Amino acid sequence: PSIYFILYTYKRVYINSHIYIVQFRGAPYVIWHETERVGKMSDPTSCKKKLEGKVAIITGGASGIGEATARHFANHCARAVVIADIQEEKGSQVAASIGSCCRYIKCDVTDEQQVKSLVESTVQIYGQLDIMFSNAGIASTCEQDILSFDLSACDNLFAINVRGTAACVKHAARAMVDGGVRGSIVCTASVAATMGAGKNIDYIMSKNAVLGLVRSASRGLGEYGIRVNCVSPGAVATPLLCHLLQTSVEEAEKTFEPFTCLKGGVMKVRHVADAVLFLASGDSEFVTGHNLVVDGGFKPL
Repeated sequence: PSIYFILYTYKRVYINSHIYIVQFRGAPYVIWHETERVGKMSDPTSCKKKLEGKVAIITGGASGIGEATARHFANHCARAVVIADIQEEKGSQVAASIGSCCRYIKCDVTDEQQVKSLVESTVQIYGQLDIMFSNAGIASTCEQDILSFDLSACDNLFAINVRGTAACVKHAARAMVDGGVRGSIVCTASVAATMGAGKNIDYIMSKNAVLGLVRSASRGLGEYGIRVNCVSPGAVATPLLCHLLQTSVEEAEKTFEPFTCLKGGVMKVRHVADAVLFLASGDSEFVTGHNLVVDGGFKPL
């Protein structure tokens, strides 16, 4: 018989948590075991099932951090991943490449009605919403120092980065409250939100606003068991940033490398996706109002 059959079937004398003396067929046996440790081990197949049965929306999910996160969620057995983006062709291609659990819905987050429809459609199709990753955003489109600050450009940026994020949090939270779902809302902020700079002031302002939204919303939604957090990436070579810098991913990564004190690797979008997965999953079940910085130890030069 197996050791576990002997331990639980035959007369035994307990010595300590790892040693028993067992009488089996008239003879004594000393058995050392790790029953307690084995009992606490998780199912090895569960390591890739952190989001099993969950329904998620990812805005800005057609490329960069959003795309990496969509693939991550699918790999962790999310029941449904909805990619919401204005990039129709790219969004459809990414959804198709991920598989049947993923679909693309066109959504411009600057239009609250579109955000509302996105959430309602998701709930109608899948029955609930468990995770909202509000990731859609843009960078400064001009230098934006204080002496030449373009308020019109700032308004356009805020419409996406701040107003759009607020709309996503609002309507996701309403769906979760109405559905009795103890959900997770994650927003994309930036390491820039906690430090000033001489340029890109509108972008820095917008990410400060996201931090304020997350910390305030987490207070208001805590009574419903809904967690609200944000992830703050450092410099990472997303398609958006590479386009603005007019450079390749490889060249951008070389440019960004001196800005981190953690050596031996290069920051990738998957590192941010790992952090989002943590905040979206049960691994962070008692974390809310938190700003999770993923920057490799960012140090301005």
